[in-house]
Amino acid sequence: MVKNLGIGTGRRKTAVARVYLRDGTGKIIINGKNIDAYFATYEQVCVVRQPLLVTSCENKFDVLINVAGGGLNGQAGACLHGLSRALTQVDQGNHSPLRMNGYLTRDSRMVERKKYGRRGARRRFQFSKR
Repeated sequence: MVKNLGIGTGRRKTAVARVYLRDGTGKIIINGKNIDAYFATYEQVCVVRQPLLVTSCENKFDVLINVAGGGLNGQAGACLHGLSRALTQVDQGNHSPLRMNGYLTRDSRMVERKKYGRRGARRRFQFSKR
């Protein structure tokens, strides 16, 4: 049986990531795929790996992530947030470097809802004088 050392839930926009830390060699699996196969760009992969680099735990843990909702950028942000929370759960000493880099803060920005009588949230229809 595999034992989870730390569990963290991360959120960004409408994406939610459940992160499980296990003893291992540094593999990151997202929804059953390798991290490089799951994310489209190198930047998204780097975003997810940031907490491991800051706490110098790149090769200590295997990371298993289940993520749903939103797009790939939101999912990458959710994975970063969840991984940071899980690393804090494993070792309380990781809290201050993660906090200083802003990885433990939930980014609360959401898409503004569309209003009636408008084309979008704030976009008006074109004014016609004649």
